[in-house]
Amino acid sequence: MPDLSLLPESATVVGEDLRIGGCLLSEVAEQFGTPAYVFDEQALRDRAAAYQKAMTSRHRDSRVCFAVKAYPSVSMIRILAAQGVGCDVVGAGELMLALAAGADPATIVMHGNAKSDDDIKAALDARIAYIVVDGFDDIDRIERLAQRRTPVLLRVSPGVDSATHAALATGGKQSKFGVPVEQVAQAINRMRAVAAIDVRGLHMHIGSQILSIDQFEAAVEAMSSLERFEVYDLGGGLGVRYVPEDVAPSVDEYAERLVGAAHKHLGEDIELLVEPGRSMVARAGLTLYRVVTVKRSGRLHVAVDGGMGDNLEHSLYGQRFSPLVVGRWAAQHVMADLVGRHCESGDVITPDVQLADPRIGDLVVVPATGAYCFTMSNNYNAALRPPVIYCANGAARVGVRRETFEDLLAREISAP
Repeated sequence: MPDLSLLPESATVVGEDLRIGGCLLSEVAEQFGTPAYVFDEQALRDRAAAYQKAMTSRHRDSRVCFAVKAYPSVSMIRILAAQGVGCDVVGAGELMLALAAGADPATIVMHGNAKSDDDIKAALDARIAYIVVDGFDDIDRIERLAQRRTPVLLRVSPGVDSATHAALATGGKQSKFGVPVEQVAQAINRMRAVAAIDVRGLHMHIGSQILSIDQFEAAVEAMSSLERFEVYDLGGGLGVRYVPEDVAPSVDEYAERLVGAAHKHLGEDIELLVEPGRSMVARAGLTLYRVVTVKRSGRLHVAVDGGMGDNLEHSLYGQRFSPLVVGRWAAQHVMADLVGRHCESGDVITPDVQLADPRIGDLVVVPATGAYCFTMSNNYNAALRPPVIYCANGAARVGVRRETFEDLLAREISAP
């Protein structure tokens, strides 16, 4: 039988099919087509509740803010906001999505290394909880644009080089994010000279897909050398399992160590914020494809009807996945590259993977695609971006419809 440990906990084998959230994937594919992003809606609710409990049970004054960049969809934010989760947004666009989803502005934090006037204006108009100052230019913009006293946090680059892909590391000394530790006092003094700025605390975020909690603890300790504040946003970045051999900390392990480090180095009479993104949504989602071509040309290439248009993780970060050929549970496995339909040699979903006797027309499930795949979906080769389907209690619904050819032409001024 297949290893289902990377799929949502509701995943079960039903004959030659897979059931997620009570829905058979063959029926989801028949009704909504492929490729498609598919989510177990209850798994999302359970994960949000787990994060809330893990943090508030250890530190009463905690706030969990979903990192919207991991899945910038009104449909997703609405599910998580209904569980009491706030939002961490980057820029006016993500803020607009959060507000459209019904998120309470008082639970929203905005950061970003290069916020424009429009971003700052949107945050000020919405009266969000905190604007995260990423540098001195942010201070100048808030001073110029704010009409009332505005709560802010200062993002600090703690100088921690996290053990993750270089493109996902954000807390090292060479990072474009935040203010280096040696400039923090200067930035705080500058903000305190602005009547419209209320400096409430510090923010940090050291990267994404981090599997060692030691690195989070080291970053918290680095913050302890700075002036003490009443609010600390410790960012996100907890990693997840993408292949069976991955080992990822549980939410409880993460919260226990993170809160413990905060209490030890920053104190207990503080407000704590965390910003989970990938670890909130990745496992709850999968991508459903159909095999289009099986071809041997030095290597065995199994091509599906999606690819780098809906999953850039391997192309950008070398991320590996563990796909399943639906229904061929007892078939002999072959070594293959699972590739996409796009005209690009780098269009690889995952290379050198064992696939069970793949044939044209087979359904293929790629687990743990609930984070960042939708975020970075694109129209390479004028491909249409997939729909987002939520499964719950045996019923499937569309959260985001499939793109149409009319959508591709909608912004073309010269199109008839």
